[in-house]
Amino acid sequence: MTTSTAEDAELVAAARDGDTRAFETLVRNHIGAVYGHAIRFFVDAGTAEDAVQEVFLKVHRSLGGFDGRSAFSTWLYRITRNVCLDMFRRGRRRAAPMDPLDLPHIPSGEFADAVATSVDLERAVAFLAPEDRDAFNAIALFGLSYADAGEVLGIPAGTVKSRVFRARRGLIATLGLGQKEAS
Repeated sequence: MTTSTAEDAELVAAARDGDTRAFETLVRNHIGAVYGHAIRFFVDAGTAEDAVQEVFLKVHRSLGGFDGRSAFSTWLYRITRNVCLDMFRRGRRRAAPMDPLDLPHIPSGEFADAVATSVDLERAVAFLAPEDRDAFNAIALFGLSYADAGEVLGIPAGTVKSRVFRARRGLIATLGLGQKEAS
């Protein structure tokens, strides 16, 4: 998240009044989190992009109904999660190639290392239990508090904490980060 709650509130107010630049700024500020959730949900980039479009269309249409009782990021996470679930239920999930040989050629150097690390992380996240992944995404991508995530997910904040803990522990184990290399 790159914006504060106060900045989001100002942008929402301006967007409600018809300021298209304010809405564009909201989209730019939050598209990373929305896409991150969608790609982790579907694994397929094309389906994730479709989800992002649906999310921001729904946000645009519903902005007048956003009452500000929760943070914009909380409201946006709820919409993102619901859009992904709805698309999945409608059968719009596509299978994604998980074979590394299906990936395009990656150039060498630091960029390649960053891409490889990102691919490894996304694959590890895909192996998390769905409820752990949801809680992890709410906290890590959308920056929600445990209480806000619990409200969106319909579970107590303590349950969110334990699911995020389980997710982090699973990611550490899957990525082999908890092992010390022998010298």
